[in-house]
Amino acid sequence: MTTHTVIPAIEVDSIGKAFGPTVALKDVSFAVRPGSVHALLGENGAGKSTLVKLLSGLMRPNSGRIRIFGEERRLSSPREAHACGVQTAFQEMTLIRDLSVLDNMLLPYASMGPTGLVRRVAARAALRRHVDELGFSVDLDAEVASLELAVRQKIEIARAVYRKPRILLLDEPTSTLAGRDVDWLGAIIARLKAAGTTIVFITHRMREVRAFCDTLTILRNGRHITTAPVGEVSDAQVIESIIGRSIEQTFPPKPDAGQPFGSPVLGVRDLKVGHKLDGVGFDLRRGEILGVAGLQGMGQQDLFLACFGMAEIERGQVLVDGRAVRLSSPADALRPNIAIGLVPEDRKTEGLFLNLSGRENASLPVVDRFTHFGLIDAAAEGVAVEAAFRTVEVDRRALWTSARSFSGGNQQKIAIAKWLVAKSRILLLFDPTRGIDVGTKHELYVMMRHYVESGGSILFHSTEIPELVHLCDRVLVLYDGRLAAELAGERITEPDIMRPALGHATAEIA
Repeated sequence: MTTHTVIPAIEVDSIGKAFGPTVALKDVSFAVRPGSVHALLGENGAGKSTLVKLLSGLMRPNSGRIRIFGEERRLSSPREAHACGVQTAFQEMTLIRDLSVLDNMLLPYASMGPTGLVRRVAARAALRRHVDELGFSVDLDAEVASLELAVRQKIEIARAVYRKPRILLLDEPTSTLAGRDVDWLGAIIARLKAAGTTIVFITHRMREVRAFCDTLTILRNGRHITTAPVGEVSDAQVIESIIGRSIEQTFPPKPDAGQPFGSPVLGVRDLKVGHKLDGVGFDLRRGEILGVAGLQGMGQQDLFLACFGMAEIERGQVLVDGRAVRLSSPADALRPNIAIGLVPEDRKTEGLFLNLSGRENASLPVVDRFTHFGLIDAAAEGVAVEAAFRTVEVDRRALWTSARSFSGGNQQKIAIAKWLVAKSRILLLFDPTRGIDVGTKHELYVMMRHYVESGGSILFHSTEIPELVHLCDRVLVLYDGRLAAELAGERITEPDIMRPALGHATAEIA
C-alpha cells in the first residue's frame, strides 16, 4: 500500500529571533497541517506575536527556515507573505483610523480602472456582498475612528478573509469580542476550514481552543514546549505548560457571603448617558468588587465613561460618599476627595502613551503632585511609582523603559499602577484582562482582591463571564441600556448572568 506524506501548510524549522540582547524566539520548530485550525498559546512575551510577524513578513528571523506548503520562503515584506497566500488579522489593528471602512478594506490592493482611478462602484458592491455573506452589519462609509473597538476588530478579520487566504493568521481576534461576536468568528472559521483554508489561532481562552482548534502549540520564554492534538491535553496540562508551574487556584477566594461591606462610595441615580444607558442606578460599597455584565453595546461603556467624567450625563446623578458630584472631566474624577481611576477598554490607545516610559505613564495623571515651583521632584516621583510597580508586580526596568517595549500584560499592569500612584480609592476596570495570558490574569485577580481588602472599591466589567462569577461580590446585568438583573451570593452563576444579558428573562432587582 502506498502512503502519501502530507506536506505541512506551515513549517518552522529551528527559528530564532533576537532584538539586541533580548531573545524572543530560540530554536522553535513545529508544523501545521493543511486545512487545520492550529492554536498558538503562551504567556504575553512568550514569542507568539514575534512568530506571527515573521510569518506575516513584517520581520525576518535571525536563524532557521520557514516553509510554506513545502517551499522554503524568505518573507521580507507583507506583500511577499500575501503572494504566498498568507493573510493576518492583527490584534494591534492595522486599520487607518481617519479613513472609511471601504477604503481600509481596499488598501493596498484596490482595483484600478484604465484612468488610474479606483473602481469604487464595483469595489463597493463586492465588499457589500462580502460583509453580508459574513453576517456583518457595518456602514462602509463610516470613519474607522468612530467605530467601537469590537467592530474595528471585525473589520480587520473581514478584510483578511476578503483577500481569500490559503493561510489565515488570527492574532488574538477575540480579545475585543464577546458572546455573539465570538460565535460569529467561530462560524467563519468553520466555513474557511471546510474550504481548505489553514488557520493559526492565537488566543488566551481555552474554551475557544476546544471549540475551534484541532491542534495546539505552546511557547514559553521564546521556546517550543509542546505540539499536540487539542483532545489529548487537559486544561491543567495546558496551563502548566504555558506558565511552567501549576496554578492551584486561578481565582482568589471571595469573602464570606455574610461579611458586611462598608458604606457606599460610588453611586448613580437614574443615569441616562449616550444612546443606550437609560435609568440605571446602583451603589458600589467600600471593599466590594461590583461586576457589570452585558453583551457588546448595552451601555456599559457609557456607564464607565460617565463615572470618570468622560461622557455627558443627560439625566441623573453620580454620587461619591453619598454626595452628588459634577464630573465634567477626568480632572474632576482625580480630585483627592473623589479619587476615581479608569482602566479603559484599549490600553494602547486610551490608557498609555507607548513612547513614554512606564514611570512617566504612571505619574502623568498626578504629576502636579510631584511638582514644586515648576520642577518635578524626581526622587518623590520615583519612590511613588516604584512602590506601585511592586504592588502590580511589573519589572523595575519599566521605570526607564518605554511602555511600548513591554508585553500586553505588563502594559496593563502599568495602566493600573498609575491609579495606585494617584491613590485612587475607586477603580473602574473595563475588561482589564483582555488579551492577557493566564499567568498575568491570576496576578491581576490577586491584586484586585488585595486592593478591596485594603479598603478600595472596584467597578468591574469583563467580557469573560467566569471572571464575573468568581471575582465579584455582586453582579449587575445590563440589557438594552437598562439594569436587567442584580445578582449576589449563590445566584452569581453563568446561566443566571447570561439569561438577562440575552434578554430572555430578567431577575428581580435588589
